[in-house]
Parts: sequence; structure tokens; C-alpha cells
Amino acid sequence: MSQAALTLRPMTMADLDPILELEQAVFGAEAWTRQMLAGELEQQPASRYYLIAEDDGGIAGYAGLLGAGWQGDVLTLAVAAGRWGRGIGSALLRALLAEAVRRGCTEVFLEVRTDNSRAQELYRRHEFTAIGIRRGYYQPSGADALVMRRSLAGAAPREQT
Repeated sequence: MSQAALTLRPMTMADLDPILELEQAVFGAEAWTRQMLAGELEQQPASRYYLIAEDDGGIAGYAGLLGAGWQGDVLTLAVAAGRWGRGIGSALLRALLAEAVRRGCTEVFLEVRTDNSRAQELYRRHEFTAIGIRRGYYQPSGADALVMRRSLAGAAPREQT
């Protein structure tokens, strides 16, 4: 698949059913519920920013950002397992970081499972560094989370045209 075949667009309530399927496939017992996702979408655009990545096969992934004030947080990022390695996670993450800059954030944080080396590598490639561990963060498994941070200092928001 070429990168040109990938489209990013805002997530809407109409996307909840396919996103819930993807969420369950990627995160299993720790997947967000319909109520959680709907609650997040209700906070767009004030403090949230959610994107869908689509390719010729439909929804390939999605991601969400909390961006209010100086701090941004990558709340979630998921790519369908059959589409890993195609740059979809990077495209979503770059879009979230650009939105964080546009919103005036000077740093972005995230949590990722300590046993998810694939996701950790994605974040390291995008200049995130590990700053700590949150024990028992993920429920119901009790898995630990690696806390990561990226500075956006010096990144200027792009002019709106």
C-alpha cells in the first residue's frame, strides 16, 4: 500500500461501531467502552482531537489527543494488526503532534504498556523519551505503563490558510 492511499479525517459518532471493533481487537479486555469513546468525542474540539486513518480497506486505525493549555496527551493510538508496518501509526502520531503544536502545547505525554515494544519503538522514532513507570496502570490486567514525553518547545504553530 502506498502512503498516498491513506486518508486521515476527524472521527465522528458515526465511527463508533467500527472503532469499537478495532479497539476490542487491539486492546482486548482493556478496550475502551462505547460510553468512554462517546464521552471523548463529545469533548471535540474544545479539548480533544480524534482522527481516523482510512485506506482502501476501510478504517485502518485511529488516534486521540487531549490538548488544552501547555500539555498534550496522546490518549490512544491503534492500528489494525493486518496493517502494521505501513506507516499508519506514524501518520496518525504526526497529525496529533501537529495539532498539539497548533493548540500551543509545549510538551506531549503518553502511556504505553511496558510489554508493547512495537509501540514504544514508534514513539521513540518520534522523539518521545521514557520518564517513568506507572505500576498497575492498565486494568483489568494490572500491566505497568511506561510514561513517555516529547518536548514541542520551539515548534511553531503553522499558519492557518
